[in-house]
Amino acid sequence: MKARAFQQVDVFTDQPYLGNPVAVVLDGSGLSDEAMQRFARWTNLSETTFLLPPTQAGADYRLRIFTPGGELPFAGHPTLGSCHAWLQAGGRPQARDFIVQECAVGLVRIRQEGERLAFAAPPLRRSAPGPALLAQVAAALGLKAERLVAAQLLDNGPSWLGLLLDSPQTVLSLEPDHLELKRLGQKVGVAALEPAEPASPLIARANREARAFGARTQAPPSLPGLEVRAFAAPIGVPEDPVTGSLNASLGQWLIAEGHAPERYLAAQGCCLGRAGRVHVERDAAGQVWVGGDCVVCIAGTVQL
Repeated sequence: MKARAFQQVDVFTDQPYLGNPVAVVLDGSGLSDEAMQRFARWTNLSETTFLLPPTQAGADYRLRIFTPGGELPFAGHPTLGSCHAWLQAGGRPQARDFIVQECAVGLVRIRQEGERLAFAAPPLRRSAPGPALLAQVAAALGLKAERLVAAQLLDNGPSWLGLLLDSPQTVLSLEPDHLELKRLGQKVGVAALEPAEPASPLIARANREARAFGARTQAPPSLPGLEVRAFAAPIGVPEDPVTGSLNASLGQWLIAEGHAPERYLAAQGCCLGRAGRVHVERDAAGQVWVGGDCVVCIAGTVQL
């Protein structure tokens, strides 16, 4: 064992202790899979990460991501939090415009937007869930069928059953049976859009003109347009405070199907006393970016 640089970073918040923490070991060299998993179980956070030298050309660093129950090929808030820790520790990207992270899903681009970081959502595979699975999950959530607007199986590394519900109030009132979700082996992400306020003709015209010049010319949304919750009992996390990979796949699905605008702000974590804010945007090339602020809450060393 040796002393290794360590940070605990709160992600998707600019205020400490209101987002989703990730434990980051800045030098995972020489650690076995078992040692990494053991430490992840000990931290008991939704994810613990280990930075390693890259093995692929163009990557700035390699990242391994562990939950208390196993390793993930990709996850969103660990990607942003680990990149933030790498930069804070003096990391310098090879490219001018992006940091490039290597993980099990391949190379993930991360861009800096002032103090905020955003990752390019990995390619999404999605399909319609079967009616039997939907019925079982709805029963485990205590969800009435008339509250369900749309559903998709979403896979961008982690896999989720995504459910679009009729209102944020429905999302926030859910009291899932986590043991049943664990038995089903199904992670579930639920979301609902905030009611749209009718726009005046002048505002509508301004929005059309802004879209004509690209989404990034618009001011970032200041109020959440989507309420999100993530239930992940099968990997040892009954409810995740703020979930980057889920918000990425929700964004890819909901924007593509016309349920959500090309740029919006998602809220997550309310039921856990958090105030996570996730910035989602689809650029002119069709790439969805998922961004959030990061705050270092603990910095020091860990014996591993």
